[in-house]
Amino acid sequence: MEDILFDSRSALDRLPLGAITAGTQLRLGLRAAETLGITGLRLVVIDDTDGSAAETALSPVWTEGGYTRYEGAAVFDKTGLYWYFFRAVIDGADRAIGKTPSGAGFAGGEPRAWQLTVYAPDYTTPEWIKRGAFYHIFVDRFKKGGAHPVKNSAVARRDWGGLPVYLPDAGGEIRNSDFFGGDLDGVIEKLPYLHELGISCIYLSPIFEAASNHKYDTGDYAKIDPAFGDEATFSRLCAEAGRLGIRVLCDGVFNHTGSDSRYFNREGGYGPGGAYRDKGSPYYKWYDFTEWPDKYDAWWGITTLPQVKKDCLDFHTFICGDGGILEKWLSFGASGWRLDVADELSEDFLEALRRTVKGCDPEALIIGEVWEDASNKTAYGSRRHYFLGKELDGVMNYPLRDAIIAFIKTREASGLRETVESLCENYPPPALGCLMNILGTHDTKRILTELSGTDYGTRKERANARLSPDARTRAKRLLRLASLLQFTLPGVPSIYYGDEAGLEGFEDPFNRRCYPWGSADGALTEWYKALLAMRRSTAVFAGGEYRTLTAEDGVFAFTRGGSGGKAKIYVNLSGRELALALSPGERKLLLFNGTQNASGLRILDEGCAVTETAAEA
Repeated sequence: MEDILFDSRSALDRLPLGAITAGTQLRLGLRAAETLGITGLRLVVIDDTDGSAAETALSPVWTEGGYTRYEGAAVFDKTGLYWYFFRAVIDGADRAIGKTPSGAGFAGGEPRAWQLTVYAPDYTTPEWIKRGAFYHIFVDRFKKGGAHPVKNSAVARRDWGGLPVYLPDAGGEIRNSDFFGGDLDGVIEKLPYLHELGISCIYLSPIFEAASNHKYDTGDYAKIDPAFGDEATFSRLCAEAGRLGIRVLCDGVFNHTGSDSRYFNREGGYGPGGAYRDKGSPYYKWYDFTEWPDKYDAWWGITTLPQVKKDCLDFHTFICGDGGILEKWLSFGASGWRLDVADELSEDFLEALRRTVKGCDPEALIIGEVWEDASNKTAYGSRRHYFLGKELDGVMNYPLRDAIIAFIKTREASGLRETVESLCENYPPPALGCLMNILGTHDTKRILTELSGTDYGTRKERANARLSPDARTRAKRLLRLASLLQFTLPGVPSIYYGDEAGLEGFEDPFNRRCYPWGSADGALTEWYKALLAMRRSTAVFAGGEYRTLTAEDGVFAFTRGGSGGKAKIYVNLSGRELALALSPGERKLLLFNGTQNASGLRILDEGCAVTETAAEA
């Protein structure tokens, strides 16, 4: 018999569940064993902003089965992050009750507190993305559609699909200067394919002028890189995509620029000006020089990426001000921004960015690159407040990616359960519905390679690695399970270009190979089409409530439910067959590695299924 029973994720003990809006009354209930002899119980709430504590008495309301139930309530008038635990009085002494792996219990020292996120009542996020899907395009490697010049320092490749350059040059630097010719014309050409696939939002890697093929070293924020096209090309892309119901998200790299840029101009490619060459430059104050011109702050010490000062108001105005960079590209048809290294942008900047973006288009989307739980992230010694209503709509969902991969590779479901339930508890519903659910990105291994479990010691071995036929077959089977979770758990799935075509590859640049037009894995592509069609046709995947059904013995099953009905999702990695009886009105939506008969569904090991019960009319 447990001494303390409290579950922060159960409506029996906490109402409402999850993050709450400011002004909401939070009701809590806790059961304590009678044998403890508790004579008083208090809720302790810590304000994360200043560490101040407030206490509220809980009252005994009934006694049954050896437990006394205590209940109480508190109102949270101010947005912010809060932590709570309980204090019991036993034999005249205080004992703290905090979070434990199994639920709740007495703490020997400082209690582990539960998190409470309180967000603004007017915090809303775009609805158009919540039943859709992202498609992440690394522009130079997606599709060559036109003939565009490259810089003199660049290498124009003629071998589409060849191995990207990965070795340092004679100076010991990896310059990312080889271009295969992918461009915005190619994206336009393949819009019908993306439409047929079922995509609703294209997320483009940076497209603004820069020296590298990846463009995270911005040279000119106000200009499309000539290798990709021009303003007219971008505008046409947004317009033609819009006619197919597809929106376009730009990648904003606002923490640093390139050294080879109009603003820094170390290499001299932009004439006599720039912070590196002229202290009188209007851009000089953007950067922090310890010894001008050669010693300056750079992102992660990479001298080709000089860092912009976080508190530089001139830069904030340049990006976020009237007629600034954000407004320019939104006016050309962009539907929002993905923000590179959002942790390294100041909160003042993020708030200004949101005001500008939402002022231009309230339905524009703002996604941040954050690798951890974004609701309680501490970056550079400061707590971040991405989801209180003044900054981001969503983030890239790396915690979910890691948890899905761990479950698929180890068959241990408890970690995935904890990750999903924690996100549901900590993230406001408006943000939860906009999370970018990823399995692969330009910064990670290709998901097929990741799931294969293969690895090699040297970069040369990884550069030339290919999965064996058996390893590839099994990795594809596991990818079907991983992608089903990606598409049905809270958030919005994001496909990294070519994952649906079966591309393989280890870390950058091997994960940035050219899309294999004409030799894509057709069966895998059809699987993704089926996932996207299921998601579009099933309302509960857009904000429907989540509940775990089981997460043990290699089986992970859950429901998504709401006014639109209920869907049940099963992934079986148990090593045995899983038999499911369908209830009246329940129908199969998707089944992989299993069968359906009159008695229900049978899911084999390494198989999955989705069923739906429609809402009553």
